[in-house]
Amino acid sequence: MIPRYSRPEMVAIWEPQTKFRIWFEIEAHAGDAMAELGSIPKKNAEAVWKAKDTEFDVARIDEIEAETKHDVIAFLTHLSEIVGADNARFVHQGMTSSDVLDTTFNVQLTRAADILIADVEALLAALKRRAYEHKDTVRIGRSHGIHAEPTTMGLTFARFYAEMDRNLSRLRDARAEVATGALSGAVGTFANIDPRVEEHVCDKMGLVPEPISTQVIPRDRHAAFFATLGVVASSIENVATEIRHMQRTEVLEAEEFFSKGQKGSSAMPHKRNPVLSENLTGLARLVRMAVVPALENVALWHERDISHSSVERNIGPDATVTLDFALARLTGLIDNLVIYPDRMIENMNKFKGLVMSQRVLLALTHAGVSREDAYRLVQRNAMKVWTEGADFQTELLGDPEVAQALSKEEIAEKFDLGYHTKHVDTIFARVFGETP
Repeated sequence: MIPRYSRPEMVAIWEPQTKFRIWFEIEAHAGDAMAELGSIPKKNAEAVWKAKDTEFDVARIDEIEAETKHDVIAFLTHLSEIVGADNARFVHQGMTSSDVLDTTFNVQLTRAADILIADVEALLAALKRRAYEHKDTVRIGRSHGIHAEPTTMGLTFARFYAEMDRNLSRLRDARAEVATGALSGAVGTFANIDPRVEEHVCDKMGLVPEPISTQVIPRDRHAAFFATLGVVASSIENVATEIRHMQRTEVLEAEEFFSKGQKGSSAMPHKRNPVLSENLTGLARLVRMAVVPALENVALWHERDISHSSVERNIGPDATVTLDFALARLTGLIDNLVIYPDRMIENMNKFKGLVMSQRVLLALTHAGVSREDAYRLVQRNAMKVWTEGADFQTELLGDPEVAQALSKEEIAEKFDLGYHTKHVDTIFARVFGETP
């Protein structure tokens, strides 16, 4: 996580001051619940709230931790300094460090998920706008990087929209997956803390109680969360890869907006490079880098170990901050992407009607020619387009075997572009849920 690829709102979730504020709220709400149950004096619980507007001294906590070698104890010691030792003597009653750490981590992840969900919603709006803008902008579809059959630029945006819409559902599910809290004490048996304390704290922190937590919240939840972030990152790369291809000089059907004063190369003044798309490809790799460690965190020793801790201190902020930045960058890229419809038509016609080969093949079979013979006839004429630069329709018209099966009018009809776009409205209705 570096400032270059960070946005303030997401970064703030992972700041030490934010973390300590959440720790404090968990401890204070737990005190309220204990006081209500009569297990600690009410005046002590109320006294802890004296620190509610306090800016915790991060340097002081670090100083105490340097001696105690324990971050939660360092914080509790600092809290005691603020509210007074006698007032703080019931803080953390019956709790263990994981109760605070795990519940806090899940609060942070749910807050991060809320930002990511909003990011995807903004991206969906941009993709939908561009899809409708270019619903009927014809371009050549490619399979294996080779010209296949006509499609539209609107369908390209629409399929990215559908993919991101699935990711929106995945993110919402992932948020629900980690929106649990645990205050069940050592090894998770509630021996020294009433389960009702956990219920109260979770309610106040926007979580639900973990059904069974041992001394830690089960890490399969977090594995699912980070795996979802990895899928979203891969979808970002999917879009970025398409844009990178379209901006290649030989293709140039679209390109990233090139602003006034922007420079493409330190050596070659003519360059206009797809730098944002390439950057997104790299950022996607960073997000996916968190997935395997999160999966490996699932297997912990018995009721508790901390092999997951160092991993999560890194991947929590790094993956969420990076993905937030990438989603925002992609939204801006889509909003400002420059589209070249004329170049799309030019590219499609580069091989003079060749992309209509399947229509001719099907027409020949309907005219009574066997599929094997029809394929041979079409391919024979198609290869002349590839090797000699011939016109496909002209070659078909001049082929006696083809002419015997199909009239001039029937052959000409097979080169109508509208045939390939006749179901665009139907596809849009499926994707966007709107009547064509």
